Amino acid sequence: MAKKRPQAKAPQKTSGEVPVVGAREPCPCNSGRRYKACHGRAAAHAVTELVQRPFEGLAGEGDWVALRELVPAATVELTLKGGLPEGVPSVTLATVLPMAWPALRREDGSVLLGLQNDTPSGDLSRDLADTLQRALTAEPGTPVTAQKASAEGPRLQDLLDPAAPFEPVVHTGFEFWVPDASSAAPEVAASLERANEAAIPTVKLASADAAYWCETPEKNHLRWVMEIPEEQLLDALARLHAAGTSSLGVGTRLVGSFRAHGLTVPVWDLPSVMGAEECEKPAAEFAERLKGALAADAPLSADERRARGGLTNRQVTLS
Repeated sequence: MAKKRPQAKAPQKTSGEVPVVGAREPCPCNSGRRYKACHGRAAAHAVTELVQRPFEGLAGEGDWVALRELVPAATVELTLKGGLPEGVPSVTLATVLPMAWPALRREDGSVLLGLQNDTPSGDLSRDLADTLQRALTAEPGTPVTAQKASAEGPRLQDLLDPAAPFEPVVHTGFEFWVPDASSAAPEVAASLERANEAAIPTVKLASADAAYWCETPEKNHLRWVMEIPEEQLLDALARLHAAGTSSLGVGTRLVGSFRAHGLTVPVWDLPSVMGAEECEKPAAEFAERLKGALAADAPLSADERRARGGLTNRQVTLS
């Protein structure tokens, strides 16, 4: 007969907070269990729990999502609460950095923070904030490596000035990595060449928030990150689609949408001859039609329900 396993003791009540110890050490609450299986479990869960909208509350949430998932090469000057530390002339968010570094402290003390990196926890904002804090104190001329952020650590929302504008600058390549590309280290130069070869030409529209035109070999696309609740947005898009007014003009069509970091990103196919400038007016006109559709409160008609079902079936989740 199998022996009965001893019952694990419940965590004991203690006065004050239980201190953090090594994962395999006995829990300070005197339960007799290891810390990772007792009071450490909640801390581990807090670090790994997925935050659906990590950029919510930041200025330009839609652009944060676009730069994380859609835009190859772009930078944004960031403004910290309380100003920059001494010896740090600037902090710049970059879509990606050479060698996939999470961050880089340049020789002049300025900081580049990479956005398109794998992160160890489910809270992208907390991971980026941890990387940023370490970059601010790193030795000039050194990259910052990835590490697991503390569950109690700050998030970007705690470090960045919420009143400062978020204004992405889209680049044709990654020369912003280094002040002088001709004098870059061999491994950085090789990384720069590979990145430039893979970059898809992308332009941010001026007439719409977080809308990005891109060029591919067969056709062009418009990908528009919208800070509108998904169900409400899908209803509005379905109304326009059923009415035949969801396109951006002749030869264009709404083909579906992405889900990314809690936001919905409608995608249009465009003719290869339709550049970014030709998208500006149609996008502005579509925004007005969408505003009217969002204001409608009547139940969806049969045609609108079918259109909604088609749009939902063509959704792709990026994150």
